Amino acid sequence: MLLATQLERVFILNDKGQNIRLTDPEPRWSVEAVMNFYANTYPILTTAKVSAPKIKDDNIEYQFESVMGTKG
Repeated sequence: MLLATQLERVFILNDKGQNIRLTDPEPRWSVEAVMNFYANTYPILTTAKVSAPKIKDDNIEYQFESVMGTKG
């Protein structure tokens, strides 16, 4: 018998060379809503973009990537 389970979302923020692992505050929220939620604590997220999700260790990982300081 197959058992389906929902994978937990995890958000990764790279700030000053360190990966910060952020938990999902509300699974029903969109990824953009989660990014806006954490922007109060991490202002760099106001100009960040989200990478495509990756499945790793039974979690869905989203990478918040800063676009600050890049040209083009």
